[in-house]
Amino acid sequence: MNILLYGLITGVIFGFLLQKGHVLRYDKQIGALRLMDMTIVKFMFTSIIVAMLGVYLLLDLGLVKLQIKPLIVGGNVVGGIIFGIGWAILGYCPGTQLGALGEGRWDALFGIAGMLAGAAFFAEMYPALKETVLTWGNYGKLTLPEALGVTHWAVIIPVVIAGILMFRWFEKKGL
Repeated sequence: MNILLYGLITGVIFGFLLQKGHVLRYDKQIGALRLMDMTIVKFMFTSIIVAMLGVYLLLDLGLVKLQIKPLIVGGNVVGGIIFGIGWAILGYCPGTQLGALGEGRWDALFGIAGMLAGAAFFAEMYPALKETVLTWGNYGKLTLPEALGVTHWAVIIPVVIAGILMFRWFEKKGL
């Protein structure tokens, strides 16, 4: 099967789950930003855990090869700030903007226009960023298990346990 078809299928499934998990709703987004509703945190952490388990299981079985991107702290910090500001202003993160538009929420078009403008701006600024921000804290192709000097399962298992404990605590607190 074509790799693009796998991407399309998993994207449709992920979009369906976003919609069914109610994470496309503005009130859930604002609740997450205000730390009053952990629906989005639970959804995303579940996605991270499933992806970690799946990718590393496939890696161990020799069915995939990882292509690690370099860890560049400057780019991550600046990008995270821009992401957070956009999320706080609009009330949608990039993925949920597209889902919200699919549900008929036309206000998401402003965020989508902002993403496209931001991507164009980044493309124009890339030569300057490559010499500045994208050199700040460049650690190369580094993973957390490599940085700790342990096997990936020594990181994955505690993350899964922490996730389960976090979910239980959220539920107990009604979050």
